Amino acid sequence: MRILRVACALSAALWTAAAYAETAEALPFFAYCFDTHDSMNRSLEEQAKLIKDLGFQGVGHLWLDDVQERLDTLDAQGLTLYQITIHINMADTETPFSPQLKEVLPLLKGRQVQICPLMEGMAPSDRDGDEVGVKIIRELADLAKDSGTEIVLYPHADLWMERVDDAIHMARLVDRDNVAIMFNLCHWLKENNEAGLEALLEEAMPWLHAVSINGADHAEDIAKGTGDWLQPLGSGSFDVGALLAALKRLGYNKPVGLQCWGLQGDAKVHLQRSMAAWKALQGQSK
Repeated sequence: MRILRVACALSAALWTAAAYAETAEALPFFAYCFDTHDSMNRSLEEQAKLIKDLGFQGVGHLWLDDVQERLDTLDAQGLTLYQITIHINMADTETPFSPQLKEVLPLLKGRQVQICPLMEGMAPSDRDGDEVGVKIIRELADLAKDSGTEIVLYPHADLWMERVDDAIHMARLVDRDNVAIMFNLCHWLKENNEAGLEALLEEAMPWLHAVSINGADHAEDIAKGTGDWLQPLGSGSFDVGALLAALKRLGYNKPVGLQCWGLQGDAKVHLQRSMAAWKALQGQSK
């Protein structure tokens, strides 16, 4: 029976991938957080070469240090900087984000980079934080406008903006042309039970300008501690192909990021596995 169940699950996964590939167009595919646990400790120049060699279109960058070097090394390889993730401390009424952001934004002019704020300092999904959140996000949006940079609200497990619903709610309240939201598969699985995914994505579509994917198990198993929410793409029991197919049906045509946070060992190994899985979903040869 176990062999039969495995065979049926594999058949279903292959069917979903094939169904997605039939209608898929090439979406920009970038990697982020792939360097945080890389046992090879690659320099930014080495990271850019690796990403180029493996077929990614670019990267996401953590925090505000070394942005100019990141841009230079990506430019040398013909790659794109898609995102920069930053910390926001909502409890700090004077300086909720680093003043360094004002120095970085001019470097991004004309590059259409997304700034992804991690909203910390208040309890998850606490609506009492709405007024503070709106003020901070509008300030970020106003600062980013001249450089053509977008503020993309990033739902993150255990932080104030924890759920996709929170990001949609804030995008409506903030009401700025350069404020959008991101769907992160791993964080969604960590905080949701998988019910109503396509309806949620449809509600998010007016603001959905970024998506991140990775291999993962089902939410039920993650909640029980028997599943893993962060794996290389192509691993785990969750059907990523079905997610991509839903996005395709809804007309999503923005970048897709590969979430690599916490993956141990040589980054080249798990990036190769993930790229092979991505190409399979696109109907390309491995």
